[in-house]
Amino acid sequence: MTFSTAIRSGQRGCPEFRQVEWDGHLADHVAAVAPAWFAEDLGHECDWTSVSLVDAGAVSSLELVARGAGVIAGLPAAAIVTRIADPGLTLEPLVADGAAVAAGAVVARLTGPTRSVLAAERVTLNLLGRLSGVATATRRLVEAVAGTGCRIYDTRKTVPGWRLLDKYAVRAGGGWNHRLGLYDAILIKDNHLAALAAARRTPSDAVRRAHEFVRKTFPPSRHEAMVVEVEVDSFAQLEQVLPERPHVVLLDNMGIDELSRCARFRDGEAPHVVLEASGGIRPDTVAAIAATGVDRVSTGWPTHAAPWLDVALDWR
Repeated sequence: MTFSTAIRSGQRGCPEFRQVEWDGHLADHVAAVAPAWFAEDLGHECDWTSVSLVDAGAVSSLELVARGAGVIAGLPAAAIVTRIADPGLTLEPLVADGAAVAAGAVVARLTGPTRSVLAAERVTLNLLGRLSGVATATRRLVEAVAGTGCRIYDTRKTVPGWRLLDKYAVRAGGGWNHRLGLYDAILIKDNHLAALAAARRTPSDAVRRAHEFVRKTFPPSRHEAMVVEVEVDSFAQLEQVLPERPHVVLLDNMGIDELSRCARFRDGEAPHVVLEASGGIRPDTVAAIAATGVDRVSTGWPTHAAPWLDVALDWR
């Protein structure tokens, strides 16, 4: 699968992580995984309730309705899912992914054989409810930091098998994607540093070795786009790693005062290094964190803790 290529982010010239957008590759991914979703709901049989009660030739047109206000995500995926249920089904989006809708808004129409509509209902609504919930939660964070210049990034705290869709929903909500997986960037975390400490190596050593590894291992077209990021949990560690010029320093679980101190120090010593805050990021805390001068915050809250958006399928 391919994604938009790494670009200069505009944040201090730092290479950007690859971003998940809706394209043919993501469409193919949905088409590949959706049959398992239907197997979970239908087994190797069928919807016996509909077969027993609904005439085989019946055709219906139903509306997908947002029961609550939120941001819609997943409509292109839902169109693929319904076609997999029955090629005779047509899902017509009435809004675009990323649109903010009011409670009661009709977001799409689903038309086709009534039995197939009912068989596809739960899988389709689960998809839209999950992704729209992630997009809605992301939008809350994005709006909370508006005007600060701080970006909202996701994490790898995603549903197994749903990472690309979860990250797509974050983009629909106005957020940015952090690394897609372990293969996609160098991120030196606390456990890496703990392992190196046993060999008497410092965080500075880790950053230096990472840069050297990237230069020696990858062709220029890739090593210039490969982000080298290091996690620190104190101002003292930030002082150690800045001279090695990581692209990003992750400030983990720091208080407001310490984040501000780190931002001021970075501005004076290494203004091209991006600072990323993480830990305790919620709608009620993110604005104060963004105001400290960090460039971005990363949070798993939208993908692991946000409620779904209630989307229903109603008869017209």
